[in-house]
Order: sequence, then C-alpha cells, then structure tokens
Amino acid sequence: MPSYVRNDAWNEGGTLSNPDLLWYAKGIGKMMSRKLDDPASWWFFAAMHGEYVNTANPWYPSPPSFPGWGYISSPPQVPTQPLPVAATQDRFWNQCQHGSWYFLPWHRGYLMALEAQLRADIVSLGGPANWALPYWNYFGGEQGADAEMPPAFAQQHLPDGSANPLFVTMRYGPDGDGDIYVPTDLWAENHGPDDNWTRGEVTAACQNNTVYTGSNQATPLPGYGGPESGFSHDGGPHGNMESNPHDLVHVYTGGTITNTNYGLMADPGTAALDPIFYLHHCNIDRMWASWNEAGNTNPSSPEWLKGPVRQFVMPMPNSESWVYTPADMTSLAALNYSYQDLSVPAKPTTAPLLLRLQRLGVAVAPDAHAAAVVTSRAPTHASAELLGASAGAVDVQGAGTTVPVTVQLDAAVEKRVTQSLAAASLAAPPDRVYLKLENVRGTLDSTVLCVYVNLPAGADTPDQLRAHHVGDVALFGLRRASARNGAHGGSGLTFVLDITPSLDQQYLAGTLSNSSLDVSLLPARKLPAQSMIEVGRVSVYRQPN
Repeated sequence: MPSYVRNDAWNEGGTLSNPDLLWYAKGIGKMMSRKLDDPASWWFFAAMHGEYVNTANPWYPSPPSFPGWGYISSPPQVPTQPLPVAATQDRFWNQCQHGSWYFLPWHRGYLMALEAQLRADIVSLGGPANWALPYWNYFGGEQGADAEMPPAFAQQHLPDGSANPLFVTMRYGPDGDGDIYVPTDLWAENHGPDDNWTRGEVTAACQNNTVYTGSNQATPLPGYGGPESGFSHDGGPHGNMESNPHDLVHVYTGGTITNTNYGLMADPGTAALDPIFYLHHCNIDRMWASWNEAGNTNPSSPEWLKGPVRQFVMPMPNSESWVYTPADMTSLAALNYSYQDLSVPAKPTTAPLLLRLQRLGVAVAPDAHAAAVVTSRAPTHASAELLGASAGAVDVQGAGTTVPVTVQLDAAVEKRVTQSLAAASLAAPPDRVYLKLENVRGTLDSTVLCVYVNLPAGADTPDQLRAHHVGDVALFGLRRASARNGAHGGSGLTFVLDITPSLDQQYLAGTLSNSSLDVSLLPARKLPAQSMIEVGRVSVYRQPN
C-alpha cells in the first residue's frame, strides 16, 4: 500500500472541516513566512514554475506593472526581495514545461517536491505524517457540482481567526465577478443558459486519446501528452490534455477584469502563487494516472525517458536537491502515492473510425469493430499537407464580437480531401483536417478564443454557435511566449484544432466550399480595449490516414 493518498478536496463539503485542506492552509502559512530566496519558501516554489520578480528577464512588463510581483494585490503579500543569486535562479527558477511532451512528468515531480516541503512543515506544526495534497476534481459531483471551487478557498479566516492562506484576492473566475467555477460540459448541462456554457467548455475528452504523441483515429494532433520537444518553458503546440482541460481551467479560474488586472492563475508567471494551482495540477496528474491505468502507454524513446539536456531539479526539505527524469515519474506505486479515486473512464462502445464512417453514411460490416479498434491504436505517420492559409496577421485587440478570417484553399489539395471522404472505408480511412492558429502574440494571458468554421453572418444563438464551433484556445503563457528576447525569440503560441467533424458535416450537407474556409475568432469575454493580441497566421492542413 502507498504511504500517501491524495484525497478529493470536496470531502467534508470542500470546507476547512476537511483536515487535508486545513493542514494545507497551515503548511502554506509556514512556507509563506520564509524569505523569497529561501528554497523552502512558498515564493521560491512559485518562481520555479515561473516568475515576474526579476526585472532583468525579457518577459517582465515594461513599463513595470502587473503581472510584476510587486503589483499583486494582497493577500497574499508577495515579496520581491531578496532575490537568490543568479546561479540559483538559473538552476531552479522558470522550469515549467508547456507546449512539450515533458509537461506531465515535470509537473508530477514539481507536485511531489512541494508536497514533501509542506508535509515537513505540517508535521512540525503537529499535523499528520501521512498528509498529502488534495485534488480538485472539477468534473465530479452530482450534476457537475464540484466544478465550483471548494469553499475553503473563499474563506478569509481559519477557524482560529487567523488569516487563511488559501484565500487570494486576484482570483476572478470566468465571469470576472469573483464566482470561481469551471464551466465543464456536465456543469453546462445543468446550469444554462449562459455564454460560458455555450462555448469554451472544459471537457475530459482527452481521456479517450490512445497515443501520447502524434495522432490516430482516436487521437487528434499533437497527441495526449504533447509534441516531441526539448526543454520547453514556453513551447510549441500544447498537447490535448494540456489544451483542455489544463489551460482552460487556468484561465477560467484566474479570470480577468482589465488588461492590467487579471487572476494569478491565468499566467504561468503568477499561477503557482495561488494555492488552488496545486489542486488543479493534482487533478491533471490524477487524470494522467487514470489514462495509464486504462492501458495507454507513455513514450518509450530515450529522448522522453531521459528528459532534456537541462535537468529537472527540485529543492527538498533539509536543503537537499532532487534531480529526476520522466522515466522516474511513470509509476505511482514506485513513487509511493496514489489517489482516492483513480477510476478509469468508460471506453467508447464503438471505435472512433466506425463512428466516423457511420456519420459519413458508409456501410460497415458488424464484425469490423475489432479492426477499427486496432486502427485507433496505430499511430498515423503520413505527413500533413497545407490546404490553405490566411493572407496575413489577424488583430483581435479589444474584440467583443467575432473576428472573421478568410482562408483561401488550394483547389488541388481540397479535391484530395473530398475524394478521401467520397471513397472512405475501413481500409481507406478519410483524411483529417486541422486548423492552426500560428504565432499568436500579445500581453493578455487571461483570454479564451472560441473558434468557428463557416459561421453564417449574424449567427449568435447558442445553437448556431455550437453547430459551427470547432474548439477553444486559452492563451495561457501568451506574454512570456511573446517576449522578443525570450527563449523562443518572441514566436508566440501556436494551437492545433481538429476541425474534421465540422467539415464532415458540411461535406454531407453539400456546403463545403472548394475555394475558401471562413474562420471566426470570438473571445469568450469582451477584451479590454488596450489588450494586445495578434494571430500571425491561420492555416489549414490535410492529414492523410
């Protein structure tokens, strides 16, 4: 049996009557009492994920303003001095892996290191030696009720009357009104109608993926865990787990009021200052473990198992350091912990390829299911082919309505797509089509862009929007990825959306154009007038199977 079990934060109603949450608050309080340059402090751990405290960093805002740590409204009262020496910063700070196939294993080690420090402090305060981080399962509860933030995080005081370290001022929620919840698909079914529930929903659909990197019939690009990469603090396209639910939960929980005032959770450089961050990531970690329990495997290549050239390193209690690799992170049993609920999601009763063929009206023999299941496991190796692209950059600054983008299609490539649909069969699976938002740059991380294809002019009802909705992107990490002197030269963020289901429907309806594709970008909430967001290019790709 594992020594440590991470429990549901909603036990005991998610209040401070839950001993896991009460001791979490007390442990955080002790960590917060230490100085910024102390590796055992709350602030040092937050800076390991990312920081806006060293003004020499290229992503620090100029002129100085929020999200600079000195401009955060308390609580918490965030220090900006004393900085660790440069060698310590280079070794420990700004490590978080995003847009990378190391996203999941890096964060697993990060959680374990913080947990170890908290446990040591909790024991010193008279708490349990087997304490473990709780998790926030926003997909749980009757009618999706656990999508609400556990109420312990909204209380300003602990039972003894002292300040509650779980309480954060700069946490605004998806509507910007301080109501913190995650608009999951299950929540939407029971709490509509509302704009947040007709687009931009948070789902666990990634749990049906069957390959970690790459694609197959059950898994759109770039795969469950993300694309192959080196050390990637800002990164390339986010993996399916990272895009949804991870990124969306960050942005929705943080929320925004203005372009200079948004929630800590919405930016990688402030997110780990918020105690709810670690409960969110425990749920992400739990979902990865459940995905593995379902029989899905992590990468076996040495490049993943050994990790990048820059090592992953964490401070541990008693001034020790821990260097780890992704290979060290693959077994919960070996790491001596587990979760209260590690249930495996129900598998689809019909293989994804069969479902698609049925939607396309292709007759398939009943005994073809086994072959389709095999197809859903085999990765696709064919190269993608550019189908079309926008003529230039797209400005979504201050947008409160849809921003239209016309993508001109290559007639010869488009013909290959329609031919694959017309000839679709179990032996010849039809093409998939992907939409890319390339080199998205700007300064407002707390933004969700909802994406639509061939949306009719004037369409604004929930049913109209849903019929043409192809996905959502949360701009988590936008500012840092846009820094021109940063690790990626200001290339911004790039997103990949599988628009195959939408194009299948339009093909069947005879409304698929052979000359252009109309793409619409709609911010989930109206953007502040001075916000800066630009999409470098909108492109569409054909992926043969």
